[in-house]
Amino acid sequence: MKRQHVICTGERLYHCDVCDKTFRQLIHLKAHKSVHTGERPYCCDVCNKTFRILQHLRAHERVHTGERPYLCDLCNKTFVSKSDLNVHHRVHTGERPYCCDVCNKTFSNKGNLTAHQRVHTGERPYCCDMCNKTFSKKGILTVHQRVHTGERPYHCDVCNKTFSNKGNLTVHQNVHTGERPYCCDVCNKTFRIPQHLKLHQRVHTG
Repeated sequence: MKRQHVICTGERLYHCDVCDKTFRQLIHLKAHKSVHTGERPYCCDVCNKTFRILQHLRAHERVHTGERPYLCDLCNKTFVSKSDLNVHHRVHTGERPYCCDVCNKTFSNKGNLTAHQRVHTGERPYCCDMCNKTFSKKGILTVHQRVHTGERPYHCDVCNKTFSNKGNLTVHQNVHTGERPYCCDVCNKTFRIPQHLKLHQRVHTG
């Protein structure tokens, strides 16, 4: 009866003795405690990446299997996790619920807000273990490390040219498609490459 009462009233029963956060279910408290202990008990048997929460491991495993079971009912794009789908929905709704308390810029997900805040703090917590260069985002560090490893995982399916990051592949593909998506807002001239647009804009700014 006590457990039923907890669910009906919304009372939170399980209490973290480190940070006072409370949870309705014991399993959620146990998962939360790994935030304090640093424990990551769930390991991917393909790449050995570890996770605090079992659901995060399950979502990660879909990177290897290619499974994307969560479907956007507006554009049919698919995702490996429900949380990724929920964030994606904000593309359609325009919702940006995370706001920077310094400059009031808003974001559709908390991770982008956290990364943005480093613009203000100067924090660069991700360090290359080969050259000690630091970065504000883990993804930028990952791309940078390919300078050292020579890895070029992005592959053009037309000419077989390879690239170290997806953005460079996307720009390169415009060579084959003829697409010129970068447009000058002064004279409407278009360009294949964003750097060419920036150079051109100096014509107008002097």
